[in-house]
Amino acid sequence: MAKEMKIRTKNPNVFLRVKKGHFATMHSHINYYIDVTTQKMRLSEARAVAEELVNYYEMNTIVDTILCIDGMEVVGTCIAEELTADRYVNMNAHQTIYIISPEYISGGQMMFRDNLVPMLVNKHVLVVAASVTTGKSALAALDAVNYYGGQVVGVAAIFATVDECDHHPVYSIFNPNDLGDYESFKPHQCPICKKGEKIEALVNSFGYSAL
Repeated sequence: MAKEMKIRTKNPNVFLRVKKGHFATMHSHINYYIDVTTQKMRLSEARAVAEELVNYYEMNTIVDTILCIDGMEVVGTCIAEELTADRYVNMNAHQTIYIISPEYISGGQMMFRDNLVPMLVNKHVLVVAASVTTGKSALAALDAVNYYGGQVVGVAAIFATVDECDHHPVYSIFNPNDLGDYESFKPHQCPICKKGEKIEALVNSFGYSAL
């Protein structure tokens, strides 16, 4: 198993766990596994992540609904609490924000049941993801919001390799510059595979499965 490292910030509760090696996702091969498990599941870390991300949306963005993908419901809830707090003068103070997650059908397409659709129709929707690397999951979320009649107001992530997705800004706490030599390849173009190095693990938003 690859050795774990930590990329730290000034906030002791905001850091990135990473493993360097040869990993396969659904869409690519990567040389770092970004582990955000505790940021998603541990309240103190989720709240710290939310406090970092909310700075991009607090003062000038209306948010009616937060769409959480990659298991980001705890972080999404903490963002909603920050946005609706009365300690700041902002556009969401004292307002209710919905926190929802999608269902998935074939091909990774997202859907929402009829009881959730009113939380999207004509609503300002912030998409919150664990990571945005290839952008395919985030794009699926944006397509779903548009399909159900919502208006995307932004994409927030713990880690992202892109600055925008379908012309919407992507704001993240960490990016490849924090790792220095982060690389992502299409599976059939992976130079690590071409050197004969075996894949160490299958990784996705649920975690890490060593091979």
